[in-house]
Amino acid sequence: MTVPVPQSSPRRRLLLASDRNDQSRELAAILQTVSEVDTVAMADLPDAPSQFAGVVVDINLRSPEAVQLVRNKLRSERYRAMPRLFVLADALHHGSMQAWALGATDTIARPFDAPAILQRIRAAFPDSHGYDATDRGKALNRGVEAAHAVMVRMFEKLPQGVPLQFSDIVAAERKIIKAIEHSSLREWLTTVGCHHVDTYRHCLFVTGFAVAFAQHLGMCEDDQRRLARAALLHDVGKAFVPVAILDKPGPLTSEEMAEIRRHPRRGYDVLAAQGGFPPEMLDVVLHHHEFLDGTGYPDGLRGNQISDIVRLTTIVDIYAALVEKRAYRLQHTHARAFAMMEEMGDKLDPHLLQAFRPIAFGYH
Repeated sequence: MTVPVPQSSPRRRLLLASDRNDQSRELAAILQTVSEVDTVAMADLPDAPSQFAGVVVDINLRSPEAVQLVRNKLRSERYRAMPRLFVLADALHHGSMQAWALGATDTIARPFDAPAILQRIRAAFPDSHGYDATDRGKALNRGVEAAHAVMVRMFEKLPQGVPLQFSDIVAAERKIIKAIEHSSLREWLTTVGCHHVDTYRHCLFVTGFAVAFAQHLGMCEDDQRRLARAALLHDVGKAFVPVAILDKPGPLTSEEMAEIRRHPRRGYDVLAAQGGFPPEMLDVVLHHHEFLDGTGYPDGLRGNQISDIVRLTTIVDIYAALVEKRAYRLQHTHARAFAMMEEMGDKLDPHLLQAFRPIAFGYH
C-alpha cells in the first residue's frame, strides 16, 4: 500500500503597505515566518490585489495626506472586503480611532511582540495563496443560510413539538465559522442585519461577534465551534415567549418583563429534556444573563460561579443588543455601546471586556 505524502498548506501572501521603509523591515521579517510578504509604498498599492490574503498598513496615521491616500486606495471594491491590519506607532487613542475609521480589521502596536503579531495574523488572514471574492461570497452565503436554518428550527419548529437536535447545530457551526473567517465580521453583520425578524437577527449578531471574538483571541477551532454553537442557541428559550412581547414597540410591563426573564430557564429545560446537548451549551442557555456581582438572573450567580464561556457570551450578547436597531429605539454607536458596558463596572469580566474592544471598534 502506498502511503500518501501530506501536502503542506499554501502559505498566505500578504501585502505590506508602508511609508516607513526602515521601521517596517522588522515587521516584514516577522510576517515572513508565516507568510509571503510583498512590501510596497502606500502610493504603489495595486488596484487589483487578487493574489493577496490581506493587507498590512504601516503609515503615519497623524499625517492627513497619508490618511487620505490610504482611504482613497482602500475604498475600491477589490479592497473593500479584504482583511486589513493597521500598525500603530503607539497606544494613543488618536491613532487607534483613525485606524478603525479606515476600516481596520485589527491593529498591532510598536514595540512589536512577535508571538502576539503572528497570532493576530493567523486569526485575521486566511491561510491560502489567494484572495477570491467569489469564494468569500459563497462561504458567507452558506454560513448565513446554515445559521438561518437553525433559527427556523429553534423559533418555528421547536414550539410546534419538533425536537431540535445537537446534530442540527453541528451541521451549521463549521459553515458559520468559515463564513466569518474567510469574509469578515463586517460582511456577516451587514448580511444578517437585513433580516426582518428581530429575534433571529439578534441571535445571528451574537453568533458573529462571538466567533470573531474567539478568532481574535486565537482560540483553537474546537473552542471556536463550542462558542459558535452556544451563541446560536443562547436565546432558544425565547421560542416560548409570545411574539407580541418580543416585538413590542414600547416599554414592557412588569408582567411582560417577568415573562421575558423566564426564557433562560425555559430554554435550558427544553434542551436538557431532549438530551444530547453538551453541558457548556446548556450553561450558556441558562446563565447568559448572570452578572459577576450577583445581580443577574435566573440564579443570581456571582464571581467564580460563572464560567468563562458564559462571561464571554454575556459580553457579546449585551453588545449586540446595544448596537442593533430595535422597534422601540435606534441603535447605539459602537463607541457609546462599549462605554455603556464599561459603566457596568463589576457586573462584567473587565479583562474579557477590554479584550473585546478591537472587535467592538473594528467591524465598522
